[in-house]
Amino acid sequence: MIDIENIRAIDVHTHAERSCTQPHDAYRPEFDEAFAKYFKSDERPTIQETADYYRSLNMAFVMFCIDSEHEVGKKRIPNEEVAEGAMANPDVMIAFASIDPHKGRMGAREARNLIENYGVKGFKFHPTVQGFYPYDRMAYPLYEVIAEYNLPMLFHSGHSGYGSGVRGGGGLRLEYSNPMHLDQVAIDFPDAPIIIAHPSWPWQDEALSVAMHKPNVYIDLSGWSPKYFPKQLVQYANTLLKKRMLFGTDFPLITPERWLKDFEEAGFKDEVKPLILKENAIEMLGLNKK
Repeated sequence: MIDIENIRAIDVHTHAERSCTQPHDAYRPEFDEAFAKYFKSDERPTIQETADYYRSLNMAFVMFCIDSEHEVGKKRIPNEEVAEGAMANPDVMIAFASIDPHKGRMGAREARNLIENYGVKGFKFHPTVQGFYPYDRMAYPLYEVIAEYNLPMLFHSGHSGYGSGVRGGGGLRLEYSNPMHLDQVAIDFPDAPIIIAHPSWPWQDEALSVAMHKPNVYIDLSGWSPKYFPKQLVQYANTLLKKRMLFGTDFPLITPERWLKDFEEAGFKDEVKPLILKENAIEMLGLNKK
C-alpha cells in the first residue's frame, strides 16, 4: 500500500513506453522519429525501471499505456502488463488502463475485467490519437462501466506532440482534444472524476471554464515545465481551483526532478503546493478510504 503520509508527491501522469512481454511495434516509424525529435528524447524505460526510479524519489505514480490501435494502427502495450506492474509495486504504482472507444461493448467488457480482476484504478483517453470526440455516444458503453465504479477518466487535452512534424500530422486531428468537448461528458457522468490532462494550449481558458463549472473536473499539470504555464492557469491553481489541480509530469518525457525544480519558481503559493503535489490526488483517487 502507498504510504500517503510519508510520500513526497503523487504523479498522476506517466506513460508505459516499453513492454517486457512484446517487442516495440515499429509499424509507423515516422511517428517514432517525429516524437523523439519533438520531445528531444527517445528514452523508453520499462515499467519496473520506472517503479524503482519513483521509489528512489519517495513518490507514487499513475501509469498507463495508450490504445490507439484504431486510428494509428500501432499495437498497444497490454493493459494487463501495466496492472501487473502495479501489483508488483503497490507501494509506489497505481495502474490506469487505456481502451480505444472504437472497441465498443467489447471494450466495455475489457474495462470491467481489468477493474475486477486486475485492480485497475482509472482510464486514460487520448482523443487525438484515438480519433474521437469525447462526447461521442460511441464511447458511452465504456464510460458507463468506468462510472459504475466511480473511477477517474483522464483525457489528453490541447496540442499533441504525437504526430507533430509528420506529413499531414499523420492524419491526427488536434480539434478532438479541445477540453470544451468534455463539458458534456461531465454532465452525463457527474460522479466520476474527469481529469483534463496538461495545460490545454491553445484552449487553456476552455479547460479552466469547464473545471470551474463542473465540480467533478480536475486538471493535471503534466506535459509542460511549470515555468511555461499560462499565467491564468497559475492564477486559478492558486485560488478558485486549488483543490482540483494535480501534479503530473508526462514521464519519461519530463522528469519529476525537472518539473519540481521549475514548480518552485512558477508562482504557486506555499499553502497550495501540498494540495497540488499529493493531497488533491489522494482525495480524487480515494487513497484515504479504507
